[in-house]
Amino acid sequence: MIDVHSHAYAKSEADVDRWVRTMDAVGIERTVVLTGATGPKFDELVALYGRHGERFELWCGIDYTGFDRPGFGPAAVTELERCVRVGAMGVGELSDKGGGLSRNAGGMHLDDPRMDLILEKCAELELPVNIHVGEDRWMYEPMDEHNDGLMNAFKWRIPETPGVLRHDEVIATLDRAVRRHPRTTFIACHFANCCHDLSILGRMLDDYPNLFADISARFGETSPIPRSMAKFYEKYQERLLYGTDMGFGAEMYRITFRILETEDEHFYAQDLFNYHWPLHGFGLKDAVLKRVYGDNARRVLKSSRNR
Repeated sequence: MIDVHSHAYAKSEADVDRWVRTMDAVGIERTVVLTGATGPKFDELVALYGRHGERFELWCGIDYTGFDRPGFGPAAVTELERCVRVGAMGVGELSDKGGGLSRNAGGMHLDDPRMDLILEKCAELELPVNIHVGEDRWMYEPMDEHNDGLMNAFKWRIPETPGVLRHDEVIATLDRAVRRHPRTTFIACHFANCCHDLSILGRMLDDYPNLFADISARFGETSPIPRSMAKFYEKYQERLLYGTDMGFGAEMYRITFRILETEDEHFYAQDLFNYHWPLHGFGLKDAVLKRVYGDNARRVLKSSRNR
């Protein structure tokens, strides 16, 4: 079992050791840590996790320095290549919730021509790119009694301000980038934040064989609709990757297993999810679980291909 989406929650070697013990307890073979880091910060994280190199795979970020000046691109590629030499096995989590790729690249989106050189280099280096586009639709809607996801949307709301793309617009930047770079493998994390209408993600998966999606941190959003989700997993069983992005507690992992594997109905895990919606198990078939839990990741991850 491979967790393809986590973050650098560990702050010390003791944290990493505890994480490994938790992974052993719940059957996680390997975890992809999406550091989003470059430079000395990435090097520090490589050193921190290095004692358990077989259990953790670290991905780096993109250095956006100079994105707003002529000639952006070659220096970012040079730093990307350096991170690979240090140990990076992928790129991510890149993030654009509508205002651009991080605070350091405001206004530049994934489909911006300035990103072309970098994304093509990722293809050349066989580095998958994990991209967080937008937030779920509720975060863009008015924060009132008509917002079905208000209990979580209020915290993660995206203000309607000039220059910030709305939900459909930022999802479209992913669509265009994946189409423009067919040699690059993209992983749209959190179901591409299309939980309100997964047919949007489904259409992109149908159109682009180089696109995958991870299921991390969207269990609360999807488990209220178990029959639809079971059908979605069945249809796209070769394109979905298990991920968590909710820390590294054993009970967290077990709740995700319960949702994916069982047909349990109307239970809650409010310490993990901010919604008041009840959770329901999908009861996925063993063959589907096998692909989602590990087989798909082994096809995508550079570390697996190089072993």
